[in-house]
Amino acid sequence: QVQLVESGGGVVQAGESLTLSCTVSGHTDRRLPLGWFRQAPREEREFVASISRGLPYTYFPRAFEGRFTLSRDSDSTVSLHMNDLSPEDTAVYYCVTGESAQGLAGGAVDYWGQGTQVTVSS
Repeated sequence: QVQLVESGGGVVQAGESLTLSCTVSGHTDRRLPLGWFRQAPREEREFVASISRGLPYTYFPRAFEGRFTLSRDSDSTVSLHMNDLSPEDTAVYYCVTGESAQGLAGGAVDYWGQGTQVTVSS
């Protein structure tokens, strides 16, 4: 059974940066496409970023390009680097995996992590 464990959430001030990490286990493929969604209070979950299993192609909605970056630290770990955070970024951030990074961008998620809370104070 694939398991995803997030870490790095916390409370930061507006304008600061934060890095979230995700480690995946229980998979048979050497690498899995990995990504992030987030859900703010009273909002639907939204796609944040994904990275492919092979060459490090990354996908971001236009709203996050230039402010968020996603890197693969190992076959099983990725890091989401978030800069210039604002209170609107307050949400639970979920690590996800599926068949492809493009599929994750379209909402085709097979597994979800438990989520990590990010709170940005003004």
